[in-house]
Amino acid sequence: MPQLETSTWFTTVLASSITLFVLIQMKISLHNFYKNPSNKYLKLHKSTNPWEQKWTKIYSPLSLPQL
Repeated sequence: MPQLETSTWFTTVLASSITLFVLIQMKISLHNFYKNPSNKYLKLHKSTNPWEQKWTKIYSPLSLPQL
């Protein structure tokens, strides 16, 4: 039974790995990725509600004094 020749395996595996890496990099570089969304057209709207200008306290019916 002849022995398996393994002296060229390192070169073959290394060349295959480099080739796959280059092919994947080329494939990724062809994609058009979207930019991060920006909020340059978004305006913050401050509402002018009367209850925002003063402090109010809400009483629960059970905490009111009994008459």
